[in-house]
Amino acid sequence: MSEIFSHPQLVNPWYAVRIQSKLGPLASLTLRDRGYEEFLPLYSVRRRWSDRIKQLEVPLFPGYLFCRFDVTHRLPVLSTPGVIGIVGFGKIPVPIHDCEIEAIRRVLQSGIPAEPWKYIPSGQRVRVEQGPLAGLEGVFLEQKSDYRLLLSIEVLQRSVAVQIDAACVRPVRTACPVPAPALTFANQ
Repeated sequence: MSEIFSHPQLVNPWYAVRIQSKLGPLASLTLRDRGYEEFLPLYSVRRRWSDRIKQLEVPLFPGYLFCRFDVTHRLPVLSTPGVIGIVGFGKIPVPIHDCEIEAIRRVLQSGIPAEPWKYIPSGQRVRVEQGPLAGLEGVFLEQKSDYRLLLSIEVLQRSVAVQIDAACVRPVRTACPVPAPALTFANQ
C-alpha cells in the first residue's frame, strides 16, 4: 500500500466512512494502523454537567470520518471496528473532492473556532482574500452582524461554519465541482 501513496499521480481519493458515533476514535486509529490515510475532524466544545464544565473534543461531522483508499479493495475498511459503511449512491461509493477535505483541514489548523452548521445547498460563494484562510472558498453567511464562511462536504450534506471578517472576502463564480444526487450507504 505504501507504493500507492509514494507516487503523487496514484493517490487514492477520499471517501466518507459512516461510523458508530462512540467508536470514531477507535475506527480512526485502526485505519491509521492499517496504513490508510484517515481524517477524523474534531472541534472543541464546552459541556456542562451539574457539578462541572468540561472542554471536550467532539467530531465535526458526527457519525463520519474520511479515509483515502482504493475502492476496489474496500473490505479492510468495511471490516474495521466501528465502521458501518461507505457513503455512496446505491452500492457505489462516491469520492469526496480533495478541495473539500483540504478546506476543513485548513480551518482546523488555523485555530479559528469552527462548529457544525446546517447544510445550505446554495448561497453567495466567496473567496477569502487574507488571513489564515486565504484562498478558501465557501458560502458567505451573515447572522446578526456576525459573518461566517460555510464549508460543505456535499456528499454528506453537512457543513461547517467558521467566523470571518467580511472585509476579507470577495464573491466568486466557480466552485469546487461536486456531485448532487441523494446519498445512501454502500456496504460492499
